[in-house]
Amino acid sequence: MFDAYQLEVRRTAIGGLSTRDDMLLGAIGLCGEAGEVAELVKKHVFHGGQLDRTSLISEMGDVLWYLAHLANALDISLDDVAAGNVEKLRRRYPEGFPR
Repeated sequence: MFDAYQLEVRRTAIGGLSTRDDMLLGAIGLCGEAGEVAELVKKHVFHGGQLDRTSLISEMGDVLWYLAHLANALDISLDDVAAGNVEKLRRRYPEGFPR
């Protein structure tokens, strides 16, 4: 699933950047888009506004795009990242997260 997404991200990425600049674009873009997600949640939780789910989904997609872009720059498969994360969490919390 993620591997196919990463191919789409490559198709829509700026061409001709150095690996260094691709990494910077991914990392900086990821931070910026994560901030936009946080801002939407903050406005809902602390300012009493309606949660704009449509905007939240869009911004989460942007977070995913920049994460995939960074992974592409480093030649890392998001499928491998996801599988490794699940494995780590299963080792750390074999019975699930304690309540």
